[in-house]
Parts: sequence; C-alpha cells; structure tokens
Amino acid sequence: MLPFLVGNLRVLTGGRGLRNRVVQSSEAESSGERGVPERLYAGYVFDLDGTIYLGDELLPGAERLVLKLRELEKRVIFLSNNPTKDPKMYAEKLGKLGLETPESEIVNTVVTMTQWLLQNHPDATVFPISEEPLKRALAEAGIRMSEDPEEIDIVIASYDRGFEYRKLQIAFDAIWFYGRAMLVTTNPDRYCPFPGGRGEPDAAAIVGAIEACTGAECKVNVGKPDPIMLETIMGLIGLDAEECVIAGDRLYTEIRMARDAGMPSAVVLTGETTAEELEAEAEENLPDYTLERIDQLIPPDLWEEFGWEEGA
Repeated sequence: MLPFLVGNLRVLTGGRGLRNRVVQSSEAESSGERGVPERLYAGYVFDLDGTIYLGDELLPGAERLVLKLRELEKRVIFLSNNPTKDPKMYAEKLGKLGLETPESEIVNTVVTMTQWLLQNHPDATVFPISEEPLKRALAEAGIRMSEDPEEIDIVIASYDRGFEYRKLQIAFDAIWFYGRAMLVTTNPDRYCPFPGGRGEPDAAAIVGAIEACTGAECKVNVGKPDPIMLETIMGLIGLDAEECVIAGDRLYTEIRMARDAGMPSAVVLTGETTAEELEAEAEENLPDYTLERIDQLIPPDLWEEFGWEEGA
C-alpha cells in the first residue's frame, strides 16, 4: 500500500457558507462527517458520469474547477467505466459542454480492455458482447474477433444495449459446451445512472446472465475498481499515488480503487451515492473527502483568492 495524505480539516453539510462549514477534524469525525481537502494536489482524476456531468449537462462547479486546475498546471485525467463511447467520443462531448479535452487525457474501458488483450492475450480470438466503440478499437488493434464458439478463446461481457439471446447462446457454447473460452468484463457496474434518478442495466447484467447459465466465473475486470484501470491511469498521469486525488460518485468503483491503492479519494454527492448511504457505510469503504459539488475539491481558503462564490 502506498502512503496517502488525509487533510486535517473537515466540512459539515449545513451552515451559511463554505468557509463557515470548515471545522477541525476531531469535531467532524465525532459527527460522522468527512470534509474537503485542505491543499491542492499535483494530479486530479475525475470520473465523468455523475461527477463532471449528468446526461448532457455539466454538474455545478465542474467547468470552473477543471479550467482552474489547468490554469494552475495540475494534471487532469478523466476516466469512465462506460464502454459505449471511446476517448474520441468523450472528447467531443466534453468539448460541446465547454471543456476542450484531448483524447490522451481520457481513459475508459475501451482503452483498458484493448491494452489488456494486447499485453496478455495478443493472439486470442475474442467474442465481444459489446457496442461498436469497443469492437472498433479491437479491430484497429488487430485483435481477432469471431462469433464461432469453436474458436473463441475469450468472451468479453460489456455494456451492450443490443444484448440478445443469440449472443448469450454463443457465449454459453464457447464457455460451457466447448469448454475453451474465458469470461472477462469491461466493468462491474450494475447500472448506468440517468438524469432524474433513472438508469439502465450495465455490464454486470451481462456477466450475471453468462455466469448463471455456464457456472463460470468472470476472471478479469479491466474497469474500476480493478488495478488494471489504475495502472493505466497512473502510467498516463506520471505521478505517484499520494500526489493525486480521485473523485467520483460511486463507493464501489473509483473510491474502492483509490482506497485499495492507498490513494486519496473524494465522493461527490451529485451521482449515485447519497449522504444517507455514507452514514450507513462501513469505515473501510469511505473516502477521505465528501463533497456536495465537485468544485469543493479546491480548499476553502483559496475560494476568495480565486473570486469564487458558493453556488456559482
């Protein structure tokens, strides 16, 4: 485990202003609250869905935070478990929302799955139960794909809104009948959140269907919270774990990944995780910081210097 720094200031969720809500850690810990960072980090790793944006709108504070971090020459990386887009598509979306971002600063499970296969199984024949971005990336990388169960080495269960019984039968035959294929997944997410509190089934539903009928276990996950995702990010960002903070809206993906690596983490209450869920969660699953909105990653004593107002 790498060492990590935990700030000694905490923030409560009530009160008349951000600076007025900062209290000493002993008070915050006794109240069950976790707070905001008291310093800037060298690197910032942001989940996208539910953290930077929700649907087609930036979440409060996201734009000014990212722009300020870039102005301060901090390393900023975006990550996502969602394999229905590739980095180019994410870059285009962020650009339309006002955050021009190069593809090189975006890591998602299309990237990590392709890299994992190239590094570990470059000659394998794979059957991706996925949408076009992953299939396109695999083809561009020269990875052979097939729907013939007799020649499939790896079944990739992914977020696939075109999932059908035919695909399940191919996976079943490759894994159970021919006994030759291994099951892997792009990500373990149960559902993808939508604006308004709705969502739709994600890759875990596909994994569950295949495991249920074959009796096999998924052997590899290349998304959060697996170390494969973090290794890819840290190789890209070029910093040590204790120099960076990961921010996201899910305890069991990005926050779990950060805690397993001894890396500072912040949960933002604009996506899946709620304050009530945090209160009921075991201590070992909690992040270092809890934010009402993502721009609270900036220490409170810098808000006045930056000319920031709460709620802007």
